[in-house]
Amino acid sequence: MIEPRRFGRVIPIRALIPGAVTVLALCFGLTGVRFGIAGEWDKAVASVVVAGVLDGIDGRIARLLKGTSRFGAELDSLSDVIAFGVAPALIMYLWALQFLPSFGWIVALAHAVTCALRLARFNAGLATATASAGAKRAGYLIGVPAPVAAGLALSPIFVWLWLGPLLPAFGDARDLYTRAVTSAVVMIVVATLMASSLPTFSWGSMRLRPEWRLVALLGVGLFAGALFTVPWMTLSLLSLAYAASIPLGLRAAQRLKRAAVASAGAPPAAT
Repeated sequence: MIEPRRFGRVIPIRALIPGAVTVLALCFGLTGVRFGIAGEWDKAVASVVVAGVLDGIDGRIARLLKGTSRFGAELDSLSDVIAFGVAPALIMYLWALQFLPSFGWIVALAHAVTCALRLARFNAGLATATASAGAKRAGYLIGVPAPVAAGLALSPIFVWLWLGPLLPAFGDARDLYTRAVTSAVVMIVVATLMASSLPTFSWGSMRLRPEWRLVALLGVGLFAGALFTVPWMTLSLLSLAYAASIPLGLRAAQRLKRAAVASAGAPPAAT
């Protein structure tokens, strides 16, 4: 009688799906570099945007399928460094920063290195200090997340793709120095925000009142329609709206902190 073949430790196929989505995000990020080399800037930034969407759903898919693992977490961080650190830095260098001799490459390196340092900080558990943990419990993130930072870094291209056809002078390739300086300033600010400890809004932790549900669904539908109809205008305004939300988030976090301090210092209620 032939004994059945014995296999070693096996894992269910569902556990591979989140990792596959993460790998797709990495591939889309690197594909953006390929399009950047070819000068196809719309496809280059679109690839990074798709990578951001995939990065936003891989963790949720893992939790839904009960496929979370230490391996998946490490793979996600490596993918983020490449898709949202290296890829945007190279795309921006090819589009504008190369026209700032030496300094442009330093700015591109600063974005990639800052992204790696941010992810390493969280992987090492350094973001679980009391202040950071308190901000996260209150519904805030610490600094600008890597996918959002990639979008902000690419925002000059969004604006160029949006306004270039409308204003020929704005898209004039002869004004490369202005483009390079503007891009360098944006990327330096984004890198600083990414490495900072500023509290930023965590949209996933936001809660709506029931009466606002239909309005929120309508807003999502209109946003999706705008994204497919006028993508570059939508992404430009979205980047501007997020940048405007940063000081608002800081102010709201400080207000919560003052309320928590006042509550902790209040005398206990009489019984």
